[in-house]
Amino acid sequence: MLHASISEITTLRWELCREIEHLVRHGFDCIGLWRTKVSDLGTDEVRSLLRRSGIRVSSLQSAGGFTGGDGRSFRESLADAREAIAEAAFLGCPTLVIHTGCRGGHTVGHARRLVREALHALAPLAGAEGVTLALKPFHPAVAPGCGLLGGWAETAALVEECDHPAVGLALDCWQFAADPAFRAALPHLAPALAVVQVADGTGTPCAAGERLPPGLGALPLADVVGTLVAAGYEGDLEFDPVGETVECLGYDGVLGRVRRVADAWSLEAAGQRVVARPARIRAPCPTAAAVN
Repeated sequence: MLHASISEITTLRWELCREIEHLVRHGFDCIGLWRTKVSDLGTDEVRSLLRRSGIRVSSLQSAGGFTGGDGRSFRESLADAREAIAEAAFLGCPTLVIHTGCRGGHTVGHARRLVREALHALAPLAGAEGVTLALKPFHPAVAPGCGLLGGWAETAALVEECDHPAVGLALDCWQFAADPAFRAALPHLAPALAVVQVADGTGTPCAAGERLPPGLGALPLADVVGTLVAAGYEGDLEFDPVGETVECLGYDGVLGRVRRVADAWSLEAAGQRVVARPARIRAPCPTAAAVN
């Protein structure tokens, strides 16, 4: 069976206790945490809620910015990343998503050296805490100027260069699933994957593009997941749709759709025939009460 998780970014307006209640109702046992919401509630309370509910954590987002593009110094970004590693370990989270940052006024070569230096400094600590640092690549069209590494291939090469068991990949299907080269490389990438983020789209991604619930776009997500499973990937699929369609369906509607799709993919992964797939239609907007 596939391990399906829901990101807190999807259920942004819900507090963790409400998120957990609805996840359990829809048959999910895993959540992707966002550091901002964790900080608002406090790590002690978050861990208590998770333990009482039996919900585990797929990933914690995020740390990074090692090139100073966000205004922090290299030392400050390292200190924040160490704090994030400690948070992840405290919450029983196996994966910390890393955003490397942009050039930050440096030459490309120097900026990349800073990222490598940061990973070499952090990997031993992460490994000792049982946390994987998952580098997230960005499509140039999605975050122009904000992604130092030039897509999935360059990020995968950096992970391979680091050659440390605590450094892996966080791959976003919404950004790359439309790329035939990406799909062809999945068997090679699978061993390095720490988490796979899933949202549907309508083709080549862009900064203004909407992250759709699965089945409401045109990306070959089922094929991507099937290839990953065949290649031995046993990690989490973290669903993180965001945008107008999520607001129209309501959070409960999105959770229900994701549950049905994940179950269908699980059957396909097990080699069983799925009788019916979720229809590719846009549901009408419910009332405001239904959304909230």
